[in-house]
Amino acid sequence: MTDTPVERYRTLVSSGELKADPIQELAAEKLTALSHALAGYAARSGKKGWMARISHLGFKRGAKDDAPPPQGLYLYGGVGRGKSMLMNLFFETAPAAKKERVHFHAFMRDIHAEIHRRRQMPMYEEEGDPIPGMADGIADNATLLCLDEMEIRDIADAMIVGRLFQKLFERGVVVVTTSNRHPDDLYKHGLQRDRFVPFIAIIKEKLDLLELDAAQDYRLGRLAGQTVYHMPLGPAADAALDAAWARLTDDAKPEPDFILVHGRKVSVPASAHQVARFSFDDLCRTALGPTDYLAIAAQFSTVIIKDIPAMNEDLKDAARRFVTLVDALYEHRTALVCSADAHPHELYIGSEGGFEFARTASRLIEMQAADYIQQRHINKS
Repeated sequence: MTDTPVERYRTLVSSGELKADPIQELAAEKLTALSHALAGYAARSGKKGWMARISHLGFKRGAKDDAPPPQGLYLYGGVGRGKSMLMNLFFETAPAAKKERVHFHAFMRDIHAEIHRRRQMPMYEEEGDPIPGMADGIADNATLLCLDEMEIRDIADAMIVGRLFQKLFERGVVVVTTSNRHPDDLYKHGLQRDRFVPFIAIIKEKLDLLELDAAQDYRLGRLAGQTVYHMPLGPAADAALDAAWARLTDDAKPEPDFILVHGRKVSVPASAHQVARFSFDDLCRTALGPTDYLAIAAQFSTVIIKDIPAMNEDLKDAARRFVTLVDALYEHRTALVCSADAHPHELYIGSEGGFEFARTASRLIEMQAADYIQQRHINKS
């Protein structure tokens, strides 16, 4: 096999498109070994099922094979470590005849839609549990399932994922997934998490774990030399934030999201590739507190905030929340790109809370420096 993930990786390094990184090369070698193991392997498929009817996934029915399945891989690590890039190299070269790569959120969206569809069917009461039938459909149409950015954030997903993946592994589906979190940290602090813990044990048994602790955060490197604090407010600042979004997310379409904080959903108006975009009002004129800000800072490597106003004592509650927000971002080394109505030391005028805001102003200045931007994001909550 001449076209492998590790050979493609080394070619990219030789051409100067990537910097040599021993941890990334190790991951590429593991993915190459898995590619070799996949040659000629087919999952133990069941009845042709629901995924075949989802046209955009484009699965085709394949042959059955009862060979022992190769062990899959769970790549985890902070944002910008090259996980998705390596997944691309692997998926493009994997010899599996039936394979699919999908973002984990899209995968779960389709799972929920199929469960809803099945519950509307007249035979639902007779059929009962929809999970085994869905697992049959996936195994029938995907020997290799690659899932990008696994993240479990609510009890419904936690319960479905645990049972569905157990059935997939029983049917011999090989899973390769990326995540920002170690399996032990999935759905951390979630409601009824004890019911999810057995799934973590299954991941550790069925998937080879590899932390992609690369020496450089490649996504944050895209901020190098860029202005991150834009003023005054207006069309030019808005355009600068749009450009930063495009640069940091590869011009991805922004999608609404949420973070689960002790069982409560905190809305994220726009997100993609671990970058979140908010307005000042979204964050500081809403009833959010320290725990919420810490969760946002841990989840996203970069936060973009639009329209930070000049504040006085009439906005002291919003100013207090802003102080707490900046502290959380700073603590997690989250990059901040923002538009503001004034320089940091001029953002708040007032005697009440003035001392605390002086520290915030200093941090806002420090967060514009290259030394801060180049630090690793801390994604542990």
